[in-house]
Amino acid sequence: MDYLPVVKRLGFRTIHQIEALQVLWGGYGELVRVFVDDTSIVIKHVRLPKPEQHPRGWNTDFSHQRKLKSYEVELYWYQNYASLMNRESPVPASLCVEHKPNEWLLVMEDLSASGFTEVVKEADQRHLGAVLRWLAYFHAQHIQNSGDGLWQSGTYWHIETRPDELEALTDQPLKAMAEKVDHALKCVPYQTLVHGDAKLANFCFTSDGLRAAAVDFQYVGKGCAMKDVALFMSSAVKPAHCQKMENWILDEYFKHLNSALTNIRPEIDADEVEKCWRPMFAIAWADFQRFVKGWSPEHWKINAYTEGLKNKALEQLKAY
Repeated sequence: MDYLPVVKRLGFRTIHQIEALQVLWGGYGELVRVFVDDTSIVIKHVRLPKPEQHPRGWNTDFSHQRKLKSYEVELYWYQNYASLMNRESPVPASLCVEHKPNEWLLVMEDLSASGFTEVVKEADQRHLGAVLRWLAYFHAQHIQNSGDGLWQSGTYWHIETRPDELEALTDQPLKAMAEKVDHALKCVPYQTLVHGDAKLANFCFTSDGLRAAAVDFQYVGKGCAMKDVALFMSSAVKPAHCQKMENWILDEYFKHLNSALTNIRPEIDADEVEKCWRPMFAIAWADFQRFVKGWSPEHWKINAYTEGLKNKALEQLKAY
């Protein structure tokens, strides 16, 4: 596509280079970095209609509509929420949104030009801590947010939008408890906004690894914060290390959450929030496990650790 007209509407004069960053999931468009004048911007270009193929074979009208809504939610996020974020949970600034028939453009600040230059495939303790801090401040800021214009149930795997995967699920105990798992997560006190796709690949880091910024807000919406923590851990900690790292991950997150609430939501009792949220970690992971096992039964994210958490969650829910 010729991005020069939109670039000129933003006040820039020249495009020096266009760098392809990725093809959007399912072939719905592209993400590019555009070098303009003496800086750079990022453009997310969504193109419709529905592609013929899907990477995992899930190519239904239902999944297509979910994907369309996810882009609508992301545009709404950047237009109405991104500028309100606290400084400890940085996100790209929205520069321009264009919505045409069968084509959407989201033009954003390039985080690499703001010091968030690193994307990592393997996280060390600095990266883990930086993301957990980002999540804690994000969740603290948005406790009791109604989520207007966003998903009323955040995350890309929540049960209402995954009937095909639930039907395919062969884990009968988990399948029988799936609605109860979902209900428990929706009813836990101090509902907040969740990023909804808080995997390692959706965070950029400063060169020292101590600060993180987040991208990709297609699945942001209301929910239990432990959904983000569980998904992040699933993407950033190898299965063999999860059992050993679990307490550190949760302690680090709640340490930052305590600071975040003290700083930006002092009217909320941080100890009470932790008391409500910490037990939901296993339940949040069981919710994700329900999706993964129905979507891709041989996936590497299904392992002894995750099965153990799922079993723990189902035991917890017997008391509900």
